[in-house]
Amino acid sequence: MKITKYILLTATLLLFFGGCSKDLDEYNKPALYWYSKMVASISEGDLDRADNYYSSLQGEHIGSPLLPEATLIMALAHMYNEEYLLSEHYLDEYMKRFASNESDKEEAEFLKIKAKYLSLPNPRRDQALINEAIIEAKNFKRNYPNSMHYYTVDSMLTRLLLAKAVLNDAVASLYERIDKPKAAKFYLQKEDEKWIDWSEVERAQTPWYRAWFEGDGTSSWYAFLIPDTQSVVSRNSVQDLNETNNRGEDETK
Repeated sequence: MKITKYILLTATLLLFFGGCSKDLDEYNKPALYWYSKMVASISEGDLDRADNYYSSLQGEHIGSPLLPEATLIMALAHMYNEEYLLSEHYLDEYMKRFASNESDKEEAEFLKIKAKYLSLPNPRRDQALINEAIIEAKNFKRNYPNSMHYYTVDSMLTRLLLAKAVLNDAVASLYERIDKPKAAKFYLQKEDEKWIDWSEVERAQTPWYRAWFEGDGTSSWYAFLIPDTQSVVSRNSVQDLNETNNRGEDETK
């Protein structure tokens, strides 16, 4: 009995580790095999394994007709899982290698703009990404005026421009609070979009659970703890020259 149990245990372990090593060391398979494995991994939510299967498909079958579709599937899967940088990586790969006509390129560029837009739940945290998204959205509207995605991109662009204006206002307020008037003036003088009626724009309200830690963009909850004095490290501090001159005259007297 003991020998039988030992044999069964050994066989089970061999099957288990053999199956694992086979799964990890697979190679020289048909393109359809890697493609089906990739899709199955995505359906299970295992994108790391799907990335590996995609790499095998690309490495062993670089000319496969399944590769363009697989690249777009990976881009959409990562976008759905809010992994926007990886989504852009696959879209760049698709545009560089597989976008053979204007329709393919248009679709990929639209998805790139969408990925950037979705990656900005809090615009005040990434000024550079907002600017990149605005540039790409404007280029899309100029290059594809008859696109089915034109008005979707236009809507995203409008929201991005509003977010940029609010960000500039928040940065200017920050510089005013830390006594940097020249920097504040620079951001306040940034030209707004002429076609937007800013008097009708309502500022977005920061949720209370974020406002506790971040403020609302105009002030912070801990502002009362900061002394209301002029910064001693600011090179942009502006003093009343008349007041300074009067002090100098009084001292000489």
